[in-house]
Amino acid sequence: MNILDQIIADKFKEIALKKQLIPASDYERYPLFERETVSLTEALKNSTTGIIAEHKRRSPSKAVINQSLNVQDVARGYENAGVCGMSVLTDAKYFGGSLDDLILARASVNLPLLRKEFIIDEYQIIEAKAHGADVILLIAAVLDRAQIKSFSELAKSLKLNILLEVHNMEELEKSMVQNIDMIGVNNRNLKTFEVSTDISKQLSEKIPNEFVKVSESGISSVEAIKDLKNYGYQGFLIGENFMKTDNPGLSAREFIKNLAE
Repeated sequence: MNILDQIIADKFKEIALKKQLIPASDYERYPLFERETVSLTEALKNSTTGIIAEHKRRSPSKAVINQSLNVQDVARGYENAGVCGMSVLTDAKYFGGSLDDLILARASVNLPLLRKEFIIDEYQIIEAKAHGADVILLIAAVLDRAQIKSFSELAKSLKLNILLEVHNMEELEKSMVQNIDMIGVNNRNLKTFEVSTDISKQLSEKIPNEFVKVSESGISSVEAIKDLKNYGYQGFLIGENFMKTDNPGLSAREFIKNLAE
């Protein structure tokens, strides 16, 4: 069993337990459930840099990245740096995140917030909306076409943007459904955790222009982004490059300044 299979197996158990404790209907009474969302898609379309900065404490591939910072400071730092949006990891077991991180980020900034999670159930989409998310992530590697369609329809009814993540041509072909806003190409192989931006380049011409193109993972230089822009990418998800420093917001600010020059 590879790491992705392990994560998904644990996620099914986690969601089953959560459903016993908090019915999805309870989330619809949360104050943030009625909040008007902010569009990451539009932010990326109107940006010259396209940076989506991530809050991530650890990962299966890197172990501990940074566990000494609080999410509020990171969120404010990112907003002050001028990022387009912020990705917040909410998986606890493998990434050290939580839904509390999403709420605290929401309370701290007006940025579009992406709930970075392994979504396998509609319950998690309702949960995301109730905790202040503007965007959800759907991972094609763990969902079939019918799930992608139904999940994206639910998200759209809740005024959430959808970032669909793919790793290869097969996933891309099965995943292009009407309600998707952004297609993200993950440069990290979720089974081996090897990273290469070549996959973003290879899939770029296969992604219809109606979708905003996002390149994810393994982006650590201004040169890499300038290169990927030549392939039509408007969004760039960066996590470890900022989070491995003592001040992710300052790192993002300097990165964006260099990118703009």
